[in-house]
Amino acid sequence: MTQTLNDALVYSQRWLEIIHKDEVSEAEGKQIIEESTQNFAEYFNRGWLEYRKSVTEAGDWAATEWTGRGAVFRDVLGREYLDCLGGFGMMNLGWGHPDVAAAVAAQLKRTPMPSQELIDPLRGVLSRLMAQITPGDLKYSFFAASGTEAIEGAIKLAKMYTRKNGFIVAVKAFHGKTMGSLSMMGKSDYRAPAGMLYGGPVYHAPFGDAEAVERQLDICQKVGVDIAAVLMEPIQGEAGVIVPPDDFWPRIREATRHYGVLLIADEVQTGLGRTGKLWGVDHWKVTPDILAVAKSLGGGVMPVSAFCSTEEIWQVMMEPNPFIHTTTTGGGALACSAAIASIHVTLRDRLWEQAAAKGEYLIPKLKDLAARYPQIYQEITGKGLFIGQHFHTPELGYKVAAGLFKRGVLVSGTLTSAKTIRIEPPLVITYEQIDELLDRLEDTLEDVKRNA
Repeated sequence: MTQTLNDALVYSQRWLEIIHKDEVSEAEGKQIIEESTQNFAEYFNRGWLEYRKSVTEAGDWAATEWTGRGAVFRDVLGREYLDCLGGFGMMNLGWGHPDVAAAVAAQLKRTPMPSQELIDPLRGVLSRLMAQITPGDLKYSFFAASGTEAIEGAIKLAKMYTRKNGFIVAVKAFHGKTMGSLSMMGKSDYRAPAGMLYGGPVYHAPFGDAEAVERQLDICQKVGVDIAAVLMEPIQGEAGVIVPPDDFWPRIREATRHYGVLLIADEVQTGLGRTGKLWGVDHWKVTPDILAVAKSLGGGVMPVSAFCSTEEIWQVMMEPNPFIHTTTTGGGALACSAAIASIHVTLRDRLWEQAAAKGEYLIPKLKDLAARYPQIYQEITGKGLFIGQHFHTPELGYKVAAGLFKRGVLVSGTLTSAKTIRIEPPLVITYEQIDELLDRLEDTLEDVKRNA
């Protein structure tokens, strides 16, 4: 045991020295690649190495990332990549946005975490900002670190307020992987291995089918099954960037009010400008009763998430027990400073308008490529800079993703299939970089077609 602890001390010291370096030599970089591969395989999850095979075509772990700015990052060997994945929506502001990083660095000098007993100012500031920028009369917020925590809080709040247990969610929905969130998911890939999940009734309806949701609400009322909330993503992300019909959100909003059911919007990935509106639900002028947000809220610098609701609904979070829902680290000073800066940059630079304009520029060009390569593509879906490329087979999607990575562009499929490849770059991506993406994509498609 003593020897193991001594080894850990030496190993951590070595890595602290590496962390403090701005640059590493090529020899050090190759050692880091080899060591990272071994560490993931032996101590983290070797499946991650196999799953990310599109970035290991050269036979080594090519994507041992090191640093980045804007929509470009570099690996440990100094090779540059155009980021068209954006951390699955986390990097709306790009890599290491200087304003967000500076706010966190300034707060770090003061204090990184609160006492948990006194009032820490930044949590209050962020709560007020959330009330100012969220739709309708949403007012109160609770902060955590991840999207799944925000969803857990949202479904708990809905249950406490309504005193009901049931939920209606969408087929192919993705809401997180902790047990409550997992129970809301619409994919067997993740649900089945965990066995018995949330004990209350959960019904799934096809996403975008308002009539199916209305019918399920009606059936539940007739048979006496109490429904606390309908939980939906404005645009489904993990399902392949699926945009619902324009009448979907207005109809389910009307139906939930008719049946006395809450409406929860999972804006974890769509929130804060990704789809060309500040919030995904803004496309349909709908205000949910509860909203969950994460990913880009931390500006790509700190993990932070939130669930937000109205003053009326929030009463159950305050009376009779204001500590009914807490977390030791959620809403810490560093996270809140990052979120405050991220919101400021998003509003100052009106990033949702940039996403809308860049999406209007990019999506028609992608559709043109899809039309020119019908043997590869099925269709293009999306809004703003939240775009899905749908291929005829996962194998074709994988070839496109791998081909793009060989050409210095990072994209990714869904977590279980490459049949849909997302294009989800930082909202700060330039038009010149978009043109570079299109050039490299066309070159990739030609190569896939030629070798089909």
